[in-house]
Amino acid sequence: MTSSRNIAIFHYKVGGTDGVSLEIDKWKRVLEEMGHSVYLCAGDLGSVEGTLIKEFYHHYPPIERLYRNTFLTLSDLNVDSYRYEMEHWVEVFSQRLREFINKNKINLLIPQNIWSVAANPPLAIAMARVMREYKLPTVAHHHDFYWERYENIALTCSPAIDLADKYLPPRDSTIKHVVINSLTQKELLEHKGISSEVVTNVFDFDGTTWKIDADNADFRERLGLRENDLLILQATRIVPRKGIELAIDFVKALNLPERRARLQKQGLYNGKHFDESSRIVLVLVGYATDDLTGHYKQSLQQKAKKAGVETLFIEDLVRGRRGSLKNQKVYSLWDTYPHADLITYPSLWEGWGNQLLEALYAKLPVVLFEYPVYQKDIADKKFKVISLGNKIVSQDSQGLVQVSPDVIERAANQAIDFLTKSDYREQVVEYNYEVAQENYSLAVLRRHLDELIGS
Repeated sequence: MTSSRNIAIFHYKVGGTDGVSLEIDKWKRVLEEMGHSVYLCAGDLGSVEGTLIKEFYHHYPPIERLYRNTFLTLSDLNVDSYRYEMEHWVEVFSQRLREFINKNKINLLIPQNIWSVAANPPLAIAMARVMREYKLPTVAHHHDFYWERYENIALTCSPAIDLADKYLPPRDSTIKHVVINSLTQKELLEHKGISSEVVTNVFDFDGTTWKIDADNADFRERLGLRENDLLILQATRIVPRKGIELAIDFVKALNLPERRARLQKQGLYNGKHFDESSRIVLVLVGYATDDLTGHYKQSLQQKAKKAGVETLFIEDLVRGRRGSLKNQKVYSLWDTYPHADLITYPSLWEGWGNQLLEALYAKLPVVLFEYPVYQKDIADKKFKVISLGNKIVSQDSQGLVQVSPDVIERAANQAIDFLTKSDYREQVVEYNYEVAQENYSLAVLRRHLDELIGS
């Protein structure tokens, strides 16, 4: 039996709809069920309780500036001022961490992405210094590494190179490193000499089924959708690596006259009638604040308009949990799934893939680009998905990716079967659910955490 610990989980933000926030929720729940006390500490608490240190947030302006000058270009700082600002924030963060650890009698740390994606570079240094100062055992949970996330990453100066070498992640015998896929596990060992354990994303497959209830029954009405319109759900953040332009191409193909004619003739899987006035709408619930260029959402909107694809960007209506914002009701991410007819998940790259598990749990068909981690770690589970292939063939003038038109056409034809044949649809989604439950449940996570924390 593992003795009870006071565990601190750190991240830039918690309580949101992004993959790391969602996985933190699961780790916290399982650790508490194991008898531990778990304390969250972040720069944005979203809809959960914890300790707020606003400067931990990766979009806090001075921190965002340091990130840019670390990984993109040394533009508005020189090497000396960069080093000075970095050390200033390291000292600030070190003191904040000491205060938090002392107050809550923390005896185990779980930094989430702090030493990997490093969106707050000085926090990475401060976390390592304080960990060593207090001699605290640590489980470092790495969802993404900085070199995986964006194109044109380039360490800008000698202090930035030193930061990456010593702290991204640190080499220390008191740290157990956890990654979420085998590709990263191999890369971390080859390039940094650091061994790690793979703990995949999981989901509570024994939880309450997401259903339309009194709180979310008006969701479609709020969006201006009717019951015989088709809602195609894109539940990810809006950043370039999510490949959302492929979802637009897919919906365009789905909305062509010959496929609309099939929908009208056969009727929908749920008994609804699809008629000439029925719309096929791509609904995007994620936020775009993590897009470094700031242009991706605009490019998607322009592409959709040109393609005649109706899109709804509704990040202001969806949060990690139900509640209210600016005197209007907001829905949880889970409220959106029961209203969806189909999920698009065209990510070009994922560390693992939370939204895939969510779609399987919600028993919805998934339109999927077979990103590298899916091919390496997930495809062998034999999920039945609507594939967009695994090859990007070109980019348009806006830098938006494209797959072969034949692939899009084939996917759209497959989707018609899921949208019209209720027996076929039910058979496939039930099969996917059972396979996912067997491989990616909270019970699987508990076994991993029991071994990590216990030792």
